[in-house]
Amino acid sequence: MKRQVFAFGLLISSMWVGCQNDTTPTTSSPSVEVQSFPACENVTINITEPDPNLVWTPNAIKLVSEKVAPNVFAVYDSNAGTYGPQGIPLATSGGFVIGDNGVLLVETMINRQLFCQFINLVREQTDKPVTHVINTSSHGDHSFGNTFLPEGVHIVQHEATAAYIAAHFAEDVAFMEANFGKNQGLDELKPVAADTLVNTEAFTVDLGGITVKAQYHGFAQTGGDLFVEVPSAKIAWTGNPIIGEKPAIPWLLDGHAEESATTLAAVRALLPAGTVVIPGHGRPIGVDGFDFSVDYLETMIGEVQASVDMGLSEADTVTQVKMESFQGYKIWGWVHSQVNVPAAYKELKP
Repeated sequence: MKRQVFAFGLLISSMWVGCQNDTTPTTSSPSVEVQSFPACENVTINITEPDPNLVWTPNAIKLVSEKVAPNVFAVYDSNAGTYGPQGIPLATSGGFVIGDNGVLLVETMINRQLFCQFINLVREQTDKPVTHVINTSSHGDHSFGNTFLPEGVHIVQHEATAAYIAAHFAEDVAFMEANFGKNQGLDELKPVAADTLVNTEAFTVDLGGITVKAQYHGFAQTGGDLFVEVPSAKIAWTGNPIIGEKPAIPWLLDGHAEESATTLAAVRALLPAGTVVIPGHGRPIGVDGFDFSVDYLETMIGEVQASVDMGLSEADTVTQVKMESFQGYKIWGWVHSQVNVPAAYKELKP
């Protein structure tokens, strides 16, 4: 399914939500030269006013970090505590893991300003070098920041993600400019090839005293979704398959409703109780944060199938499948009615 342009007219407040962290830095040996990030030298972080016509405005975002386990940090939109429960869409979430030998980043954000904010948050905790990056999908708000990585950082992606970026980078930049603004620094981006491609076998890396795993469990939002875990700490990043906390719902931009529901249910079953989950756009949640998304998908599929069995048209099915108990996401009208239900209808209609 071709990605669609969306404009929502959300009203964004200026409230920033702080987070309470243990800010004691983990430092390297004084004799080790600190890794430089030339792309962030002389960059002033200028938080602008949000554009009310966009789902979220990259240069209006302030990122914060939260320590979710020893040497493991979630990074997310500072508005998450207020906006998430209200169903207001949030900027991309990610995180970083600090080992004895280096740091791994989960995601690299959408533009230079957010990438450099991310690096500043890492530097508040450690001066150890960033050695690895994992992108959970090809979506530009999760991977465009690869442009600004210094040489020598090892990039990990699913092979379908790498293939999509290689073939559709300009298309994805145009999509992001249409939806996140043409004045957000996206004109300076360039594709960067991954160093490791994941397929059926999980990628694992020992950073020195702490291991990170990235694994493909099946189609969840794209053909190359990686779920990232720190098994010893029971921490997991989902990327976009879990957009955020309730009432956020999945975005079936590429369809595959039934596969997505199956994959999310399977991943949910694999995660141990007590796992802290960092969604694609929001603050950390529990494993039960999967339940709303899985229930939404399974209910929608069932209701769309019933409409198909009744011989209803796609337009009538959209009208019929209201699912009022799941509503609350501020962009429900677009995601549910214009993307998800039509996608499921096309898949289920004989």
